[in-house]
Amino acid sequence: MKNRLLPLIVLFFLIISPCVIAQKIDIQVGTKATEWEFLDADKNPFTMDTWKGKVLQINYVDPDESDLNDEFNDLVKIAIDVDSIISRDDFKGFGIVDCASTWKPDFLIRAIAGKKAKKFETTILFDYDAILRNQWNLAKDSYNVIILDKNKICRAIYRGKISTSENQEIIDLIAKLAKE
Repeated sequence: MKNRLLPLIVLFFLIISPCVIAQKIDIQVGTKATEWEFLDADKNPFTMDTWKGKVLQINYVDPDESDLNDEFNDLVKIAIDVDSIISRDDFKGFGIVDCASTWKPDFLIRAIAGKKAKKFETTILFDYDAILRNQWNLAKDSYNVIILDKNKICRAIYRGKISTSENQEIIDLIAKLAKE
């Protein structure tokens, strides 16, 4: 019986493996971002279409690295609230927490995320199973920033700490994309 099952199991995996592999899209500049759905702390579902027609700054973050790009995010907030070079009507920055990349318990992750959401006046979503990290081939144990234009085309991706010299360049890119 076992000898008969083995070929069937092998055949099954040969048939479904291309489907599973096809789901993984290594997001790169110029590629269209694949859709996803995640929940916020109140269990409300969000997708990219929640902010349809806006430039998106997606911060995909390991909770252990949540402060890594605060300098950059502070400057984006200033560009919106003080300098008015980016309009909230055309732009949405938000976070997705890579819960699978940390030892921290979910209640602590939600507490950290709540403080960030309040500070940056934004939405924080939770990826408990590293779905987006695996789907887009994002860096694990890190801080990823993905800039998508209004058509969900990736215009920039940063893995790790954004250097001080790149901050204004990225803000200028967001402002330019938001005006298109």
